[in-house]
Amino acid sequence: MLEVNDLAVNYGVIQAVKGVSFKINEGEIVTLIGANGAGKSTIVKTISGLLKPKSGQIIYQGQAMQKKTAPQIVSAGISQVAEGRHIFAGMTVLENLQMGAFLRSRHDDVSQSYNEIFERFPILKQRQHQDAATLSGGEQQMLAMGRALMAQPKLLLLDEPSMGLSPLFIQEIFTIIKELNQRGTTILLIEQNAKQALSIADRGYVLATGQVQLTGTGTELLANPEVQQVYFGG
Repeated sequence: MLEVNDLAVNYGVIQAVKGVSFKINEGEIVTLIGANGAGKSTIVKTISGLLKPKSGQIIYQGQAMQKKTAPQIVSAGISQVAEGRHIFAGMTVLENLQMGAFLRSRHDDVSQSYNEIFERFPILKQRQHQDAATLSGGEQQMLAMGRALMAQPKLLLLDEPSMGLSPLFIQEIFTIIKELNQRGTTILLIEQNAKQALSIADRGYVLATGQVQLTGTGTELLANPEVQQVYFGG
């Protein structure tokens, strides 16, 4: 579904991503793990069209995407849930969800999508007329995911979905990620919680200083002594 080939991305004169390559097959959960500053979020923002690469290719379903705009990329079937959630404060839960459907055809009936989101996240139905800023961190993460799903993506990019959440909400979010995948959504997961991410991933890539250092199945990387030492404390 997605191929990233020799991707390089700069912030000014600083090279944040240095020739990264990876692929995601349809129906997979693929995770990128790495320390802060490894380039994970930069890669996601570049796939989404929020940053432009210095060089390299991003191929989605056979089509080059690196020169596409962010709206074109969303319309093609890629949605991002940003790090830090970035819900729209001062707008209701329902209005936030409506923003997720902004690029869908005016003739497209989105009512079924609302029903699906409310079925998957019952708390959002209860709070649909509430200011989104008054939700808890976990509820805001569910709203951010629901908003992205309103665009009906084939590929969902999740950037640090467990950040700042309680252990209970972390478990719930990862359960939701697995359920979304089982229902047909392909997922690229960026996550500091390496053990949780690798436990649900089909495959993973370990990044360090803007480059891929290791790759393998989720199970292989969980058992890798180097990964255990760096990310699990031995």
